[in-house]
Amino acid sequence: MRNCTKNSSNWSSLIRNCITQGSPKQALIIYTQVRRNRSFVVGIIPLLLKACASLSVIKYGKALHCESIKAGVEFDVMLGSSLINMYAKCGDFVDARKVFDYMPERNVVTWNSMIGGYMRNGDTKNAFLLFERMSTRTSVSWIEMIDGYARRGETVIARKFFDKVSTEMRNVVTWTVMVDGYASNGEMEAAREVFEEMPQRNFFVWSSMISGYFKKGDVKEAKAIFDRIPARNLVNWNSLISGYTQNGLCEDALDTFIRMRADGFEPDEVTLACVLSACAQLGSLDAGKEIHQMLLQKRIKLNQFILNGLVDMYAKCGDLINARAIFEGISQKNVSCWNAMISGFAIHGQCKEAIEFFDKMEKSNEKPNEITFLTVLSACAHGGFVQEGLETFSKMEQHGITANIKHYGCLVDLLGRAGRLVEAYDLIKGMRVKPNDTILGALLGACRIYSNTDMVDRVVEGVGKVDCDEGCGVDSHYVLLSNIYKASERWEAAERMRMVMSNKGFQKTPGSSSVMLNNTAR
Repeated sequence: MRNCTKNSSNWSSLIRNCITQGSPKQALIIYTQVRRNRSFVVGIIPLLLKACASLSVIKYGKALHCESIKAGVEFDVMLGSSLINMYAKCGDFVDARKVFDYMPERNVVTWNSMIGGYMRNGDTKNAFLLFERMSTRTSVSWIEMIDGYARRGETVIARKFFDKVSTEMRNVVTWTVMVDGYASNGEMEAAREVFEEMPQRNFFVWSSMISGYFKKGDVKEAKAIFDRIPARNLVNWNSLISGYTQNGLCEDALDTFIRMRADGFEPDEVTLACVLSACAQLGSLDAGKEIHQMLLQKRIKLNQFILNGLVDMYAKCGDLINARAIFEGISQKNVSCWNAMISGFAIHGQCKEAIEFFDKMEKSNEKPNEITFLTVLSACAHGGFVQEGLETFSKMEQHGITANIKHYGCLVDLLGRAGRLVEAYDLIKGMRVKPNDTILGALLGACRIYSNTDMVDRVVEGVGKVDCDEGCGVDSHYVLLSNIYKASERWEAAERMRMVMSNKGFQKTPGSSSVMLNNTAR
């Protein structure tokens, strides 16, 4: 960034440096400043269009297009290809196609740009029609088609294109795209088959296989692939750390982070975002603070993911003061940032503050998502804010969000805790989704608290009709029912529940305790 701001007569080099260093916004700022008193330089426009595409600022891109027309260079092949790419990445396929159709001369890059644009938008029909019209194809042409179909989950068609690629064009990227296509769609057997056939492998295909196995929950195979990498780089380490974190193996993630640094690799934004997530899940405030300190010492750029991770880590670890301080310092707060803060208040019993933050979020014009509503409803249930919970639930439809089983569960829990059992029962009967054992369990628990055996009788029939997987915990409902009946001195009903459990083969899981000796559970 320092190179982007120092004075220099060679502003074209400054713009190139900004693009290279990942500062597209700064590149556009520099061009805007120098354009006022300098001549139009066609050579720099493709770079600026690339910056517009990465930032999705189509108005600036159109302004550059207008300048090109005024300068009489709009039909330059390189510039035309850049314009197509810019319009396509900004989602304006009408103008992208207009530029393509009006170009008197096109090269293979131009065709690839248009095909890639269609594929990224999921328009496989037009992409295929253009592909068929191409007189000359490169490996990129085939890669765009393979990747485009794979992204849509059409791996069979993607494989057909892959099989048609000639030997001289089937390079390491072509192989990698096919492997990644399978891995991204969870087809790990097919991915492994192609992976093992590869004549050579790049770092990306190793990471793709690692991530694919982690997404399937196959931690053992993911680690086995990592161990086979002949020369690891930071991306490979990040894949392993991220996979452990996503699978809840947070201690393994932190151990891997330590090993990575011991091997001489310094973390980047991706690494630290994953490690912060691991610290948050473990509730390890000390480790989280160490990561925060590392960020400051190494002057790593605090992007949106890092800032959200810091807020989430401090909030989940109970340090709501630091969480809020970082939150307030973020200029553009996205929904993940708001959710982290609201969740932090909710899980640490500050339910009123969670509801107040939700109100602030709505006033900030940031649209809440399903997770937001679930967190707020949970806070209302645990804090006893019945009216606020009902109002929050009613707002879901206003925001175009359909309530799922978890949202209904929170509302049933809320009404049950408040003793409004009839309303809770009516809610279950009117649900758009079939109630699960958790929802019925919440209502039965409330029935026990308020000794309402009449409501229990109405619910009993529903317990036996719940579809559930093995070990989902429905046996606990029978235990609960038995205890409710015994508390009401309805001994025959209590014994009937015990007989049902016996006939179904339910067994009580014995309790256990553990103590920590020398940092080891015994």
